[in-house]
Amino acid sequence: MTAQTILPANSASGGYNVTNSLRGTRGDSNYLSRTFETGDRDKWTWSTWLKKNSNGNVIALFSSWADSNNNSVFNFTDEDTLQYHDKAAGSTQAKLVTNRKFRDVSAWYHIVLTYDSGNGTSGNRIRLYINGEEETDFSTDTMPGQNNDSTVNRNCVHYLGTDDNTGYYLDCYLAEVRFVDGSALDPTSFGEFDEDSPLIWKPKSVSSLTNGTNGFYLQFKQTGTSQNSSGLGADTSGEDHHFAVTNFAAIDQTTDTCTNNFSTMNVLDNYYFGGTFSQGNLKVASDAGVEGYATNTMPVSTGKWYWEMKINSSGSNRDQIGIADKVIDDTDFSPISGNNRYEGYYGYTGNHYSPDTGNNSYGATFTTGDIVGVALDLDNHKLYFYKNGAIQNSGDPTSGSTGTGAISVETDPHDGVYYATFANIHNTASTFEANFGNPTFSISSGNSDANGYGNFEYAVPSGYFSLCTKNLAEYG
Repeated sequence: MTAQTILPANSASGGYNVTNSLRGTRGDSNYLSRTFETGDRDKWTWSTWLKKNSNGNVIALFSSWADSNNNSVFNFTDEDTLQYHDKAAGSTQAKLVTNRKFRDVSAWYHIVLTYDSGNGTSGNRIRLYINGEEETDFSTDTMPGQNNDSTVNRNCVHYLGTDDNTGYYLDCYLAEVRFVDGSALDPTSFGEFDEDSPLIWKPKSVSSLTNGTNGFYLQFKQTGTSQNSSGLGADTSGEDHHFAVTNFAAIDQTTDTCTNNFSTMNVLDNYYFGGTFSQGNLKVASDAGVEGYATNTMPVSTGKWYWEMKINSSGSNRDQIGIADKVIDDTDFSPISGNNRYEGYYGYTGNHYSPDTGNNSYGATFTTGDIVGVALDLDNHKLYFYKNGAIQNSGDPTSGSTGTGAISVETDPHDGVYYATFANIHNTASTFEANFGNPTFSISSGNSDANGYGNFEYAVPSGYFSLCTKNLAEYG
């Protein structure tokens, strides 16, 4: 069976904890860079944990670039395969392209790439590991000649998130980026299988690994934009091999990691919404001329959950925020249709909707710049909304089965779960930013849930939690 990373529905307890990641967005052209000294060009290892934001696009991960004829590039292709390509004097001297496609935008992958051209076994000179297991099925498998130098560790610029020549950029979350110069390591140097769930591959401490000439360790613990120990590209290996920061900002440091995976909006699962997903799939702009809705990556069936939606731009004030079931007849979008199962929303007019009660007066109108908080109590099947921190309809999310001021939620969703959703129902474009605990917009106050997870503009109601794997493992 194939090993898995920590997926949305479970979490490995105990062990090493990763606290931060870096959120890249292709449209922002953001990347990190550093010029290497000459190191061991015949032997090195690169490791990272990542969560993809998109499919069908080239996503640059790690590259070294002397010039257009001498470079090494490791990336996701526009067919969602993984590729390593090394060129010398304009010719390919090594190339791997997987047959497997990597399209999961909800889970974290662990990727290890090793280069060992001095190895006497040709097939072992480049090795690729995914989630602790070696990848062996390639559409292209061109190994370097024995002792052929790679461009990696050449005295030239090295990048995380671009390759200098093509304009491709980082479009994923990165965590625990580790480079070891002079050693060809297997994945057990970076991760291990969980004792209680042996199919789950999880990270472990890598601080004791030998660095070599150009080794580095990026944990994204800082928020500055300078090339020093206070920057987003700070090297924590002890070597001070800090990376320069281009087009990243402090808000791109997140706590969405391989040991506590947070929900995002799901680019693979939205109904007629179309539009553009960006900022780690937390900022979503609907297409004009469509009616539809977008859903999140972590549906829930039990527990009490809180999130926020900021209206970035309102399309003629036709926006609706709430929860949804799956579409069972995709020929009919209408939010009040029995086919669609749009289970409860708070609309721009201040009305609310649920299948049991239809449309009713509920609270204040909302528009561009407002933040709508959502408190979903699936232990009692009640739904509450806030506008800019003020509870609507005199609600009390702590009232339990009494449901003071609540919207009632049905107990029989079609596939057993409910999704956080945003809908546009008037054929006009709108943009929103979802905050499940790692906002894309500046937070002026800063509030977490009772477990200390998440960063919200307004206080999380007592007993409610952010949508992340650590909370889901405990309450979901």
